[in-house]
Amino acid sequence: MKKEKLIYRYYRYDGKTLHAKREIPFELKLSSQMILDELCFNWNKQQLEAAINSSIDKRNKEEFLKLSKEYRHFIWE
Repeated sequence: MKKEKLIYRYYRYDGKTLHAKREIPFELKLSSQMILDELCFNWNKQQLEAAINSSIDKRNKEEFLKLSKEYRHFIWE
């Protein structure tokens, strides 16, 4: 039996080109999310500490009690 000969010809595709999206690795996503969470946590804590210090300087007891109650979420040792 005679073998068939296959010949392939390549033609340039004239349609719209597709660009594949590159998947970001899970470890990179997780570490970047953790860094952002830590930055937000520290910024919020510093803002709250500044507000507490301001209320102490103004001798505003009600504001100090309210802010110190919110501050308890930041210190859970």
